[in-house]
Amino acid sequence: MLHRFKVLKFIILVVGGIAALSWVVMMLWNWLIPALFVGARSIDFLQAVGLLVLSKILFGGFRGHHGGWHRHGGHHWQHQRWEKLTPEEREKFQHGLFGRRKHRDEVHVKNNGQA
Repeated sequence: MLHRFKVLKFIILVVGGIAALSWVVMMLWNWLIPALFVGARSIDFLQAVGLLVLSKILFGGFRGHHGGWHRHGGHHWQHQRWEKLTPEEREKFQHGLFGRRKHRDEVHVKNNGQA
């Protein structure tokens, strides 16, 4: 019984969060877009929900929070990639990375009249 209550509570929180975020999107859209763009019109609540879904598809993907990023401590995939590099590739990468930074710092000092 306690498990069902937790699931129900979670569902209510998710639906409430989506509704609140959709309301904020709708209010911001209706405040900004018609004023900024000639011919733009206001949107209703369901269109705001659709806009959120569209933005999630275009910019967020469908990974969710249970993907490898959180489970493996953030930069796990970068560590795996680094481990696959040969020592020569690692040195070349580090030289290129730090070489660009050194060049950028030299240009910054030169442009500020110091040196």
